[in-house]
Amino acid sequence: MFRSRRVRKNDAWEGVVADKSRNAPDGSNLYHYVEVALNGGGTKKIRVTRALWDSLSPGDGLVKRTGSDPERK
Repeated sequence: MFRSRRVRKNDAWEGVVADKSRNAPDGSNLYHYVEVALNGGGTKKIRVTRALWDSLSPGDGLVKRTGSDPERK
């Protein structure tokens, strides 16, 4: 079953970057992902832009507010 890693506009969460990865499943498109340890418990793997992925390191804070894209804390 397909699982979307896209961030939805109505989501809101806050956490710390646990891991970074990238993948080219079809050989031509490169997707950037971060795994976030949420402040409320649990983890979430999300797809982010290359610019955000390049600026993040494990241990950095990440926040997603309703109606906006994830941003570095």
